[in-house]
Amino acid sequence: MKKVGIVLGSDSDLPVVSKAFDVLDELGVPFEAHVYSAHRTPLEAKTFAENAQSNGFGVIIAAAGMAAHLAGAIAANTTLPVIGLPVKGATLDGLDALLSTVQMPSGIPVATVAIDGAKNAAYLAAEILAVSDEDLSLKLRAVRAEASRQALEKDKQLSKKYNKQ
Repeated sequence: MKKVGIVLGSDSDLPVVSKAFDVLDELGVPFEAHVYSAHRTPLEAKTFAENAQSNGFGVIIAAAGMAAHLAGAIAANTTLPVIGLPVKGATLDGLDALLSTVQMPSGIPVATVAIDGAKNAAYLAAEILAVSDEDLSLKLRAVRAEASRQALEKDKQLSKKYNKQ
């Protein structure tokens, strides 16, 4: 199975990104995490992206806040799918990161999830890998089936409590 590369623009993003680690662990998807900044360590970020495919990665999650140029910088240097994870900052509640991540030029796409949407970034990465991995696809189907079961159970409890006819 290909690995997921996870690049954090700063270690301050770790409380958000750790939720992606949990999802990938639960699904048995191998990953590596690194702290590379589009602005402070541009050469390291570029080198990681350029070598990601040959190093066994199948998709990259790039998490950054504020100016959030990391996903674009990674995407500019690889043809692997890149998922941008905008991280909420103190100034504009993550809107700056969201807009910086989602507004990419034609030819350099970045799939973008919600602000602080680390779980969905991990699920999307797993779905991309599952295109060529039936076992992973089955695990994802099981996760969705369990979510459905839980939602229906909540419906049943709500109906029992409030739908008295």
